[in-house]
Amino acid sequence: MALIRLTRAEGATKSAATTLTLPYERRIKSRLRVTLDNGREAGLFLERGTTLKEDDLLSDGDGLCVRIVAAPETVSTVVCDDPLLFARACYHLGNRHVPLQIEPGRLRYQHDHVLDEMVRGLGLQVAVEQAPFEPEAGAYSGGGHHHNGHEH
Repeated sequence: MALIRLTRAEGATKSAATTLTLPYERRIKSRLRVTLDNGREAGLFLERGTTLKEDDLLSDGDGLCVRIVAAPETVSTVVCDDPLLFARACYHLGNRHVPLQIEPGRLRYQHDHVLDEMVRGLGLQVAVEQAPFEPEAGAYSGGGHHHNGHEH
């Protein structure tokens, strides 16, 4: 069977024929050979800098639509109702360029025992669990950012 070439299905509203389950590290790749959840082989051909999110749609251009599923992976989750303590944890993790999933009262990052100890040192509880990881896109998402007239 031939390899299916998948690209982002901009503005697609049709229902997906199948799904593609990937962890975060594979959802940030612009070129990737994958096996769809129905067993078919496919290749991802995405614009550089694209991060696939849960429920994004991909298409082969001939009517096949594939929905992205964020795979459960090992993450560290922090639940906190103290806004200052929560902000401090986000600051210290962000200062280390750690991708963060930030939700009201909950913070999640890819598990790392050193980071867990740092967060515990700030006075927070850390739970290690299996869950989908959907970090913030970042201030410069959606293309390169500019400094002094040149793009990065």
